Order: sequence, then structure tokens, then C-alpha cells
Amino acid sequence: MYIVVEGEDPGFDIFVNGRSLAANEDALEKIACRLGVKPLLDFFSADVNSMALLLDEGAGDPELVKALPPPQWFFPADGLRTVQALLTELRQNPMTLGSSTLPVVAELEDYENVLKKAVSHKSRWHLAVSWR
Repeated sequence: MYIVVEGEDPGFDIFVNGRSLAANEDALEKIACRLGVKPLLDFFSADVNSMALLLDEGAGDPELVKALPPPQWFFPADGLRTVQALLTELRQNPMTLGSSTLPVVAELEDYENVLKKAVSHKSRWHLAVSWR
């Protein structure tokens, strides 16, 4: 799972490695629901570029790309609420995800940094997925 920021060049580095987040998404969704925040996948949106990457990776249906709705964009403050709630929970309860907790916390910290920059640049965002 990675962050896409609206526009061609947001003016800051948006790279995040979301492999641990993707691998633990079910558990993170349950935690988010218990905490009363949106699960990370609620910020997912497919756009033509991310779908083209999936197709290049051998996933997805080329016919579906033609019928994609316009991408949804979210305010970064909304994503920050989720990310910061998850960070607080995992820091207070470091065994929640067993040995996966530390890599998940590191990736959430990366998400937090990018979303804070998106707030300051007034840039909207969404999550996309890659199968690599």
C-alpha cells in the first residue's frame, strides 16, 4: 500500500513502503474500528495510473480500467487521525501484532510524515496498492 498525492509533483517525497501495513491490514482494520477511526483501506482509490501498474504486474482486468470511476481524493488530516490513532495504540501495546509491530510502526511513521507534508502543501491523497 502506498500513498498517491494529487497532482503531478507534490513538491515533496511521497515514497512509503507499505508492505507490513498491507500484510497486517485485517488486524489494523479491527484496531481502527475499535478506536473509532477509519480503517486505512477506506482511503483506497484506484486511478488509471495505479491500475496500469497493477496490469503491468499481471493483476487486474484490463476491461475494468475502462470503467473506473474518477479517483477519490481525501484530506490528509483525515488520514492523519487514523495513522496517529494506530501509532498510539501500537506504541502503548507493542505486542498487539507480535513481531510485526515494529515494522508496522515504522511504516505508519512514514505515512505520518508524508501526510503532515500533504497538510502543509494543502494536497489531497489516497492509498493505492501494488502486488510487488
